[in-house]
Amino acid sequence: MGFITRHKKPRNKKPAMKYSFLLILSLSGVFSSCNVKDEMPSDPEIDNLNWYMGFMNSAPRPGDLELSLQVLDIWTSRADAAIINVEVPWQAIFDGQSISDIVDERFTGLAQFYRSRNLKLWVYIDPQNGLDRSSDAVELQNAGRSIAEPEIQNLYKEFVVVMDSILKPDHLGLALETNLIRDISTPEIYQGIRSAVNQVAQELKERETTAELSISIQADHAWGRLIGGPFRSIDTDFEDFPFITELGISSYPYFGFDNPEDIPMNYYSRLVQGKAMNVFISEGGWTSSSILTDGFNRISSPEKQQRYIEIHEKLLDEVNATAVFQLLFTDIDLSSLPDPVPEKLQFFAHIGLVDTELNPKPALDAWDTLFSKRRTGF
Repeated sequence: MGFITRHKKPRNKKPAMKYSFLLILSLSGVFSSCNVKDEMPSDPEIDNLNWYMGFMNSAPRPGDLELSLQVLDIWTSRADAAIINVEVPWQAIFDGQSISDIVDERFTGLAQFYRSRNLKLWVYIDPQNGLDRSSDAVELQNAGRSIAEPEIQNLYKEFVVVMDSILKPDHLGLALETNLIRDISTPEIYQGIRSAVNQVAQELKERETTAELSISIQADHAWGRLIGGPFRSIDTDFEDFPFITELGISSYPYFGFDNPEDIPMNYYSRLVQGKAMNVFISEGGWTSSSILTDGFNRISSPEKQQRYIEIHEKLLDEVNATAVFQLLFTDIDLSSLPDPVPEKLQFFAHIGLVDTELNPKPALDAWDTLFSKRRTGF
């Protein structure tokens, strides 16, 4: 998610899903009658949606298995793509668990479930700190290690290769928000990521991966909306990661704009001007609640969030996007999380399309209206 010391979407702050594919299938159908409406609006006059739509699996209270399954059933009915967005599970690896076992326990059943719902699968693997782009992942810091170390880079590469070989995603992201990392982290961290990512990309190609390879960049930072300053080109990202066949964009424009209507229509397209490159929104959204802190104040509302979804369609069309991921379908119940709760999670706690009790917000209607448009060109 990122800004300054990046507060990412609550990336995988939920415990890993370790229940089996058969359990998911057996329980998911039980929860079809929920307080989010099942029927989505349709407009027979509109037929122009050419991008996939999806979420990351999440829940208001991640420890509640029944609730997690209920949310999974709800959002997959209004999506044709899914994204697994995860930091490398450093501590589990340090504890001696094999990477193949980690992937099998945490991700295989979920990926199989997505395919049973005919969802296209994106996998994004974060070698760094999803909530603070200035530093190493928390589990690396706790172990006194860094992605700058060749040994740690090798573990990252092994995890990526195993994820690709077991899950066989349609799209695979190898690093997140690289322009933000380059500008606010140490040169050692950035160069460690750059080296490891390029090496594993070459290995994946030699293994004849079927996935489209990418990294993501942070749009709000590129426009100077996070730490100030002028527009920053992302040309360096294309130079530093020349293997990419598509580009992910992270965008939380409520950090830089008071209203959705203030976002320039070329907010995405300017980033890739002159480049023949498929683009998708790998994460993003707009908060439905005001954020009032010592360092950041933003007045928002559910209606503003709805307007953002409606306006976002134009930004996606402007750049000929191939997909958009909201990531969080639900708000986050911060009080349910174990201490210490990362302070920056509050910036993303209200970007869901339903609240913590699964009551729909106006933005869900806007999303469903878009999703009801018949796809063309897929």
